[in-house]
Amino acid sequence: MLLVVGRVGRAHGLRGEVLVDVRTDSPELRLAPGALLATDPADVGPLKVATGRVHSGRLLLHFDGVADRTAAQALRGVLLLAEVDPDALPEEDDEWYDHQLVGLDAVLGDGEAVGHVREVLHLPGHDVLAVARPDGTEVLVPFVTEIVPDVDLAANRLVITPPPGLLEAPLQGSAQPARAATAGPDTQLPGGVAAGADPTDGE
Repeated sequence: MLLVVGRVGRAHGLRGEVLVDVRTDSPELRLAPGALLATDPADVGPLKVATGRVHSGRLLLHFDGVADRTAAQALRGVLLLAEVDPDALPEEDDEWYDHQLVGLDAVLGDGEAVGHVREVLHLPGHDVLAVARPDGTEVLVPFVTEIVPDVDLAANRLVITPPPGLLEAPLQGSAQPARAATAGPDTQLPGGVAAGADPTDGE
C-alpha cells in the first residue's frame, strides 16, 4: 500500500534542498538517503533521496536531479509516498496510523452514534479527527486521551467524551499534545489525509 510519508515544503538555500513536513513515525527509514519515493502528482516522481539533515528542528532533503532553488521550489506541495505494509502497527500501543482510523465509527460513551472519521488532520501542536455527522455536517475532535479515551479497531469504532459544545460548534482553542496518529504516522492516499485537504505548511 502506498502511504504518504511526507510533504515537500519550501526550498531552502540555493542548492536544491527542500523542507519536508514529515508524515511518518520512521523518517530514518522512509526518508533515508537512497529511498525511492513515489509522488502525488505522479508525473513529478519518482524522487530518490540523495541526502537528508535536520535544520532548526525541520527535516531537509535533497533529491537526485534537483540541482538548484528553482527546481526545488517547483516541488513545493508534492506528497511523498512509500510502499508500507498495511497491517503494520506503530511501536506504541496507543498509536495508530491514519488509514486505521479513517472510517471508524465515532460513538459516545453510551453508544450513541456521532458519525464516522473522515480524515485525520495533523495540525501544529495536536492532531484532530474530522468526524462526518449523519446530517452531513462535520465536527473537529482533538485526538487526545481526555476526549478520545478508547479506540477499538476490532469493533471498528472509537469512543468520544466531548466537552460541552464540542459537537455543536467548530473546534475552538487549543488542546493537549496529541498522543496517537501523530505527525507522524504514514498517511493513506486516498483516504487518510487526502492530498487536496492537506493543510499548508505556512512557509
